[in-house]
Amino acid sequence: MRILLVEDDPDLAEAVTRRLRRQGHAVDWQSDGRAAFEVLGYEPFDLLLLDIGLPGMDGLTLLTQLRRQGNKTPVLMLTARADIEDRVNALDVGADDYLDKPFDFRELDARCRALLRRPQGQASGVWEVGGLRIDSAARKVSWQGDDLDLPNREFSLLEVLVGRMGRVVSKEDIASRLFNFDEDVGLNAIEVYVGRLRKKLAMSQLRITTVRSVGYRADVQADVPAQEGAAVPPAQA
Repeated sequence: MRILLVEDDPDLAEAVTRRLRRQGHAVDWQSDGRAAFEVLGYEPFDLLLLDIGLPGMDGLTLLTQLRRQGNKTPVLMLTARADIEDRVNALDVGADDYLDKPFDFRELDARCRALLRRPQGQASGVWEVGGLRIDSAARKVSWQGDDLDLPNREFSLLEVLVGRMGRVVSKEDIASRLFNFDEDVGLNAIEVYVGRLRKKLAMSQLRITTVRSVGYRADVQADVPAQEGAAVPPAQA
């Protein structure tokens, strides 16, 4: 998923960015509130991690402006302030959740997962789709109890497509959610990832259809048997 981190502490920003990228998310970082506001004006994100105390424009002002513009991106507010008024203000102007600094990265992970699920109408971190069990927390996919070998990018691609089940997702949209600003990746790479994912899910009833000149759509085809000869790829040790 595509995440924007707005944090002026470079050490914390580097640690958070590194952790989220290891989990397969595309993460971009801005240290200035005004610059982040400009980026949010032309780039869509699935989640915003927003510090309150920022140069250029503070986090509360930034969030207030976003909500006035109708931007509904889920926002996790990061704050080093213990004052209850700051937390109340953050929620009142449109924050979906907040996290006090210093925080445990495991809690950050869990709160991010919860907010990323909301737009997809998903109550828990586990999906049952076409015979597959998709565990967002563990970032694992299994079929009939056997784990599939899906590297982070392929897992993220599966999340994007299943999160928009039955709807066409453009290559550009997929690329924006798999890669960061500083990654120079062509759209042909999306075709490669989709091809790999199709092969690994061939035994299931989840089908990824190419919509020519538009993008890809995931559907469950209950009346279609698993592809003949398909086998579960061995999971990495």
